[in-house]
Amino acid sequence: MADIVSRLGLGTSPLGNLYTEVTDREARAVVDAAWEAGIRIFDTAPHYGLGLSERRLGAALKDRPREEFVVSTKVGRLLVPNPDGAGRLDDGDSFAVPAIWRREWDFSADGVRRSLESSLDRLGLDRVDVVYLHDPDDHWEQAAGEAIPLLAELREQGVIGSIGAGMNQWQMLAKFVCESDVDSVLLAGRYTLLEQSALAELLPLCAERGVDVLAAGLFNSGLLARHEVPDDAHYDYRTAPADVVDRARRIAAVCARHDTTLPAAALWFPFGHPAVTGALIGARTAAELRANVAAFAAPPPPGLWADLRDEGLLEAGVPTP
Repeated sequence: MADIVSRLGLGTSPLGNLYTEVTDREARAVVDAAWEAGIRIFDTAPHYGLGLSERRLGAALKDRPREEFVVSTKVGRLLVPNPDGAGRLDDGDSFAVPAIWRREWDFSADGVRRSLESSLDRLGLDRVDVVYLHDPDDHWEQAAGEAIPLLAELREQGVIGSIGAGMNQWQMLAKFVCESDVDSVLLAGRYTLLEQSALAELLPLCAERGVDVLAAGLFNSGLLARHEVPDDAHYDYRTAPADVVDRARRIAAVCARHDTTLPAAALWFPFGHPAVTGALIGARTAAELRANVAAFAAPPPPGLWADLRDEGLLEAGVPTP
């Protein structure tokens, strides 16, 4: 249990008011609950609530011993003043915050440097441990040609600890692993109990080259977050198709036969692959955080994975815990 919890990180997009508002007090309670549970890895980004997540995380960590925690943030979206946003919310990007800033794609060396300086200011830190390129899907040339060299220079200078890329697709992450000097990749939603599209190429490549994989989106946007899967569950940031809901329910039924739950199996699953060195969990409340951590208290029995294979819900070659 302790070893697994030490590999868990807190993803803080909910603390940026993703979908619904979270109060400052509730956000602080989530970080405090994570700390009490032994979590020492915290991931954020300017994108999350137009900087709100970074500010809240920095405030919650302010009095913690700096050498005891790891913070990662991201670059690629600069926050610039948005005079047209007065009086409305940032609902276009699903964050319930005033739209007084807007995001501007920028993976240039200058843009990355400015973004990182602003993040450090919001976090109240003089350094971050990991910097990820954030969703560079349409910006390969600038991200690989300008952002990565600058981040490598900052890493060499000791300004940042390590560099990586975080995406919802595995194909470009594999390209970064092959063609750049990244230390890690943050893979969201593509290696989960429900979907293992990154298994054939990206994960073996990372294992071969010594690139750490941080698994995120383990609940596939909420579909696997509850043992009783609702009809309106979300998958990949939209309402889940009926066949995907049915598959999740079939997995949940197998979990129930083994006295475990769908969320517990989803949280444990990625650690079956040796390339996965950590995983992010998100929470909107301290109670939700504690429930997720408690799912690790009793690992699913080995028979669960065998039964999932027998019922065609896991491929034969998929590694399991």
